[in-house]
Amino acid sequence: MLKLVRFFLVILVVAGWGTASAQQRRIQNKPFIDERRFHYGFFLGVHDQGLKLRDNGYINPETGEQWLAENDTQNFGFSVGILGEWRLTKNLGLRVTPSMHFGSKHIKFRNLQTQTTESQDLKSCFIGVPVALKIAAPRFNNYRPYVVCGAQPMFDLTSKKHARLSTKPFDTMLEVGIGCDFYLPFFKLIPELKFSFGLADVLDRKRNDLTDASQMVFTQSVANAHNNQVSLTFYFE
Repeated sequence: MLKLVRFFLVILVVAGWGTASAQQRRIQNKPFIDERRFHYGFFLGVHDQGLKLRDNGYINPETGEQWLAENDTQNFGFSVGILGEWRLTKNLGLRVTPSMHFGSKHIKFRNLQTQTTESQDLKSCFIGVPVALKIAAPRFNNYRPYVVCGAQPMFDLTSKKHARLSTKPFDTMLEVGIGCDFYLPFFKLIPELKFSFGLADVLDRKRNDLTDASQMVFTQSVANAHNNQVSLTFYFE
C-alpha cells in the first residue's frame, strides 16, 4: 500500500514541478478533448486488497482454544476496465467505470494457547461498477488535477468451499481519490490513486459447506469483516 502511495506522489511532484517551472502558457495538446459531452476510454491498474477483521475473543468450550485472525500481508492484484464519463459542467463530470479486480487476501490465524498458526488465501475476482463524481481544477497547459468520490457495488465471482473463513459475494464500497489529467500529443493519460472502504460485514456465518464442525471455530472467532482496497489506476482516453 505504501509503495503505491509513494509512487503516485512521485508522479504528482514531477507534474507539479513541470507546471511551476512554466513561466508562460504553452501550446496545449488535445485542446478540445474536454469539450465533448461524453468521454470514453479504458484503464489498467494495480491494487492492494485488504480484509479488516475484528476478533471477538471467542473461546471454544470443548477445547479451551482461542484464535485470533488478521490480514497479515499486502495483497497486490490487478484491475482492468472501461471508462465512460458524462461532462456535467466545465469542472464536474459523472463517471461510470465497469471493472474487474483480480487478487487475493492472505489471512493468518494464531492460537493463543499453543502459539500455533494456520493460514488461508482468499482468492477473489470482483466485478464492480463504480459511479463517481469527478471534480477537476481548471486546466493549465497540459495538466489538470482533480478529486473523485463515489460508490462501487461489487460482486465476487469466486466462492471457495471448505475454507476456514468464507465471505459473502456482494459488497458496496465508498471511494475517494485524487488524480491528474496529462494531455499528451495523441491521447490523455490519467493516473489516479483511490481508496475504497467496504460498507457491509461480508463474513459468511452460514457454513453448511463445512464437513468438519471443528472448522467453525475460525468463523466463530471473528466478529465482523470488511473489505478495503487501495488502487493505482492508469486511464487512457
